Amino acid sequence: MGNSIVSSGQGVWLVTGGLGFIGSHFIRLVLRERPEVTIVNLDAVTYAANPANLGEVSEHERYSFVLGDIAERRVVAEVFAHRRIDVVVNFAAETHVDRSILDADAFLRTDVLGTHVLLDAARKAGITRYLQVSTDEVYGDIPAGACTESAPVAPRSPYAASKAGGDLQVLAYAATFGMPCVITRGSNTYGPYQYPEKLIPLFVTNLLDDQPVPIYGDGKQVRDWLHAQDHARGILSVLDRGADGEIYNLGGGTSRTNMEVTQRLVELCGRSMETHARHVTDRPGHDRRYALDSSKARALGWVPERDFEAGLAETVDWYRKNEAWWRPIKSGAFAEYYRTQYADRGRP
Repeated sequence: MGNSIVSSGQGVWLVTGGLGFIGSHFIRLVLRERPEVTIVNLDAVTYAANPANLGEVSEHERYSFVLGDIAERRVVAEVFAHRRIDVVVNFAAETHVDRSILDADAFLRTDVLGTHVLLDAARKAGITRYLQVSTDEVYGDIPAGACTESAPVAPRSPYAASKAGGDLQVLAYAATFGMPCVITRGSNTYGPYQYPEKLIPLFVTNLLDDQPVPIYGDGKQVRDWLHAQDHARGILSVLDRGADGEIYNLGGGTSRTNMEVTQRLVELCGRSMETHARHVTDRPGHDRRYALDSSKARALGWVPERDFEAGLAETVDWYRKNEAWWRPIKSGAFAEYYRTQYADRGRP
């Protein structure tokens, strides 16, 4: 549906949510490999954003930061008014399923309304490419096989529904206005700089502190794991060569059950399953299995490069060496969230 852009390797790129996990990996990649690109990072600095994620490039001559919410029309309009934006890459999102179950308001505001505001401003500015960063969770539970991009969305959590809502708006803007839009849907992503509410960083930091890890239900939920650096490079590949109006799955091809991942993390942290694995009541509507067919993205030349076992060991080592990054996060508001989320969960 449409053509790919001639070149995304130059100009000014607006990256939203760039202080987050995958967004910060993407910005570092672009600044390192695209010397003709200037990046403007628009981020609301919510709880999961961290300026330290981009501390090494904060003074880079081709990087600038703007504090702001993509759901605020005035803020977004000012960004476009003061700069000639060529490309938009939207990472800005509320992303944690458990938090969406507790309170979905912020998810709808950022993932749905924020996407609409950003699309509207980008359309009026006449950008050359808009990329929406999405998730495999919009497809819902996949009992067998692997989803292609033509599979219907069937979200089963407020988070997944909010992301699906954003995706549908992007496709609508592409169809109605002819906007040069693409969507990527990535599988479960891991690596350094991930906020410790997600499975891998939560379990690693708990284990390093000699604390138990909460395993939902029987732990046999299956996820496909993709390293953050491979995810960032996949997004860049789609930005460069993806066709307008299309969706591209980015899967790691490394399916594991949560129990398998837990077992490996326990081993890497020098703990034992007997003393540190704690099964708790499963969360409502928990999808059993995700699986992506990424052949469409691979046809663009993208291939995940990081071996999962090696990447997992490197990730554990990063958290072990960077306590100064994660330890302050796990106090205060996070500690209160953790008590709310897990303290009253009994055994399944």
